[in-house]
Amino acid sequence: MVPTGTATQCTGARPIVLYGHGTNITKRYNLAEIADSTNPANGESVLLAAMYAAQGYIVVAPNYAGYDSSSLSYHPYVNADQQSKDMIDALAAAKSALPAGKASAKLFVTGYSQGGFVAMATQRALQLADTPVTASAPMSGPYALAAYLDAIFYGNVALGSTAFAPLTTNSFQKSYGNIYTTPADIYEANYATGIESLVPGDYDFTTVYSSGKLPQTALFSSTAPTAPAGLPAIVQGTLTAATAPFTTGAATDALFNAGFGTSNLINNNARLSYLLDAMTNPDGAVPLTALPLPATAPASPLRIAAKKNDLRLGWMGPSTPTLLCGGSADPTVFFKVNTELMAGIWPAQVANRLVTVLDVDSDPGTPGVTNPFYAAKAGFAQQKAALIASAGANAATAVTTAYHGSLVPPFCNAAARGFFSQFLAAPV
Repeated sequence: MVPTGTATQCTGARPIVLYGHGTNITKRYNLAEIADSTNPANGESVLLAAMYAAQGYIVVAPNYAGYDSSSLSYHPYVNADQQSKDMIDALAAAKSALPAGKASAKLFVTGYSQGGFVAMATQRALQLADTPVTASAPMSGPYALAAYLDAIFYGNVALGSTAFAPLTTNSFQKSYGNIYTTPADIYEANYATGIESLVPGDYDFTTVYSSGKLPQTALFSSTAPTAPAGLPAIVQGTLTAATAPFTTGAATDALFNAGFGTSNLINNNARLSYLLDAMTNPDGAVPLTALPLPATAPASPLRIAAKKNDLRLGWMGPSTPTLLCGGSADPTVFFKVNTELMAGIWPAQVANRLVTVLDVDSDPGTPGVTNPFYAAKAGFAQQKAALIASAGANAATAVTTAYHGSLVPPFCNAAARGFFSQFLAAPV
């Protein structure tokens, strides 16, 4: 998207925003179809046009491999190496296609949800290649991928997990070839057939559930896995405690309980194998330790793959200004296990304000120069309150359902744009 017009912010050499889009399971997802309201990418395209292009930024927002006209038979979901290379290739192609002098040397990298992960992976790759990045704003991404998966397998089932699971296993199986021998090694028999080509495909998030191709929420069995004989009793206790029903009184009980059922997606043998390895070779973040890094020597192929793509590793953290934005009550990509965790392993960058953490679902405070994110926080609070008021008795469900997909994105993007704006007048 290239800004046009005579306004000052649309003329001359313009900065580039390189953007990674969120997860979608429909193959025809195409960000270029901004005029087609029936395309599943339309909402995100319009947001990018209004938030960045209309404000004078050149937007480079590629469709991921495996979508639209891509001939790849799968999508390399959360494969940090491949997805960052795809983004960098798209950036090079865009620069080549733009008229001489249209783009300035300023480059901003951002993205939401899966795109937040992709944005941070791209930032890391560009930094390691000594390619200048002016500033970055990953939003609500599963950055600490190994810790996030461990949390889910321990029973903290994220909303949308039944759709994310086949995207993840398909990606890692195609990349590494050792996640399973057949899909039935991981999935229950009534879902295993055809799951390798299911997503991305013809279904959307509604029809994939209504057609019975995936369960809507039940990732795991409501019957706890049985520990092998001879193991300490505490192992079975942990397995039982990590299986619904949860009655802690926490606000997350209902969310996590919905992740269990009798028509579940992942079979108990696969979950047991994963959890036994997680207990033997724990991630430093689950439970949180003084050194919240991935397990030193995981044995589970899925945990090994997650570690390979965990963005806690492979660099010492951002060397350019970075905003980490999200919402603390996110039921899909947990804020504490991802955004807060990344900030926690970069204390020096946080202390010197190279890394800024923004929870849009926090007290807005008062407006002023010392509170640059007031508008994003206040806007989020107003939108959330309006949703609660309109939903009435169903308010809790309405907020949970909308939180990650529609409540947080506009306000984190607005915060990202505001964050980027402070670097526009500064020297390259």
